[in-house]
Amino acid sequence: MGKRFSGLKIGLVVACSMALAFTSIGTASAWVPDRPVEFIVPAGAGGGADVMARFISPLVSKYNLSPKPWVVINKSAGAGAEGFMYVKGQKGNANLIIITLDNLFTTPLATGVPFNWKDLTPASRLALDYFCLWVNKESGYKTAAEYIDAVKKAPGKFVMGGTGAKQEDQIITVQLEQAFGLKFNYVPFKGGGTVAVELVGKHISSSVNNPSEARSHWKNGTLVPLATIDSTRINLPDWDQIPTMKEATGKDLSYLMLRGIFLAPGVKPEVVAYYVDTLKKVTETPEWKKYIADNGLKDAYLSGPEFVKWLEDKEATTKDLMAKGHLLKK
Repeated sequence: MGKRFSGLKIGLVVACSMALAFTSIGTASAWVPDRPVEFIVPAGAGGGADVMARFISPLVSKYNLSPKPWVVINKSAGAGAEGFMYVKGQKGNANLIIITLDNLFTTPLATGVPFNWKDLTPASRLALDYFCLWVNKESGYKTAAEYIDAVKKAPGKFVMGGTGAKQEDQIITVQLEQAFGLKFNYVPFKGGGTVAVELVGKHISSSVNNPSEARSHWKNGTLVPLATIDSTRINLPDWDQIPTMKEATGKDLSYLMLRGIFLAPGVKPEVVAYYVDTLKKVTETPEWKKYIADNGLKDAYLSGPEFVKWLEDKEATTKDLMAKGHLLKK
């Protein structure tokens, strides 16, 4: 009886500790949201950023990490410029966050819109997103080498669908063209979810969608990933069966995309502390770990000076790639 009681007591202590870790609002910050938080997505519905935002929002409520709900709002016009400019204009607004992908860098570089990531307040890098080369299963292509050989023989005939113009999908398309001597007919769409549907419908020949954007279509047997656009395989169950581009073709191509959170400019340090602390707790939940695995993401949380340094390096790399593809605003 004594051992059973002792074990029960230890179990209660552990359970209480876990509960406190996730249900104590504002433990690292004196500030908490005083009205619903606008959770801006600078991309279309169904894409990777939208999927992630709509996953995080209910998780924050489930673990009582905010006294107010986080409400997802899509502002995708102008390759995300609508969302970025909106947040830039909300100086000091603590009840506002934006999830970012690489259009944080590509949109101002490609369009000249008066915006730079330094106009916002960095909070956290949640993860990095892979890209894969996808085709419709009925196309008959079994390997990336086979598909690339077909594209090479018919310049401009094959249609690569992607999210936006002069954004990450087109950058990767240019990488493929330059590496293999190809010519695609690149067609932009509003979001990654739409791109996947277009490929399912055979309206495009291929895509370089993020894993999360085409996952459901892969699982139901409609789409096939031919290669991962990275130097190493996705180190997750199921996803690790996809060869790298180097394994599939002999050419080493790599591109990883940001999934991060920024705040409005001019917010107070205690506001930043709240969101950094809250987002870190989100990435420590079992639901997040499963989400990462299911959607083929790289778990890569980062905040503070290390995140800022990463952003500086990423901006420089993106600018170089866009210059090589003649995608910069003249």
